[in-house]
Amino acid sequence: MSGGLLQLSGVVVDLIYRVEALPRSGGEAIVTGFDMAPGGGFNAMVAARRVGMAVSYGGGIGSGPFGEMTRRALAAEGIEVLREVDEARDQGCCTVMVEPTGERSFVASEGADGHLGREALERVLGVPHDWVLLSGYALHYKGMAPVLAAWLEGEVDGFVFDPSPVVGALPRALVMRACERAAWVSANAAEAEVMTGYGDPAAAARALAGGKRGGGAVVRLGAEGCIVASAEGCEAVPAHEVAVVDTNGAGDTHLGSFIARLAKGDGPVAAAHYANVAAALSATRHGPATAPERAEVLAAMARTAPV
Repeated sequence: MSGGLLQLSGVVVDLIYRVEALPRSGGEAIVTGFDMAPGGGFNAMVAARRVGMAVSYGGGIGSGPFGEMTRRALAAEGIEVLREVDEARDQGCCTVMVEPTGERSFVASEGADGHLGREALERVLGVPHDWVLLSGYALHYKGMAPVLAAWLEGEVDGFVFDPSPVVGALPRALVMRACERAAWVSANAAEAEVMTGYGDPAAAARALAGGKRGGGAVVRLGAEGCIVASAEGCEAVPAHEVAVVDTNGAGDTHLGSFIARLAKGDGPVAAAHYANVAAALSATRHGPATAPERAEVLAAMARTAPV
């Protein structure tokens, strides 16, 4: 596969419980539905593929039933797997609890997806690609963090950093190094505040974009759209209004769609507008990897375009 997006962050299998409410400590949730599907690093890859971008997976692949589910899902989406099967581990998994509002909460444990050696990293980076996607989850796992930290100290560019909800648990110096070396940082408002100290999303976006040439930062605001900051300025991009069912994977849909639209030549604001619509549509259906097809996004954009 030539060009395209290389995903370094791992796929996990989501165990998805739709609940009436999150349980109190020592209590039990009332479950109204259950599904099981690949998620984690899978979500952004699917979003990029549905824009039409070539995608390859450089994360770990397990040898158990979750690993087999992951392999089948990647193949079905036309995503090339670059690593050998890890015979010692299955794929990691994540318990996802989705409330009636669509809000989701996670409890995750890594498996093969949480391990990456120096030689394996060199091999996957040797496959032709135009963009690399790196998540804070990858920097969190003890089986990956040292290798990726060393990589970030080298001459790296052209990657997108998604700090993830675990950003507050990462070493501050490592987070700042990733932000500094990334072409683009894409974070939700809470993550952006952790990294910058700014509760104002626009201020946080400007801080994260500071000094980047040809790149910048996106701060995702959910139902309020996003903020895009770059050397050209800082702009709020409005949301696409929908009836939300499940926000699991919506941020990843935004991330993968944004990268793919940049790769196709969109400017940052236009790419963010497309990503807002794609993420909103993904939140209207249950599941983690529910990015809409490009035609669906374009049709929605056409319906809401100013007359």
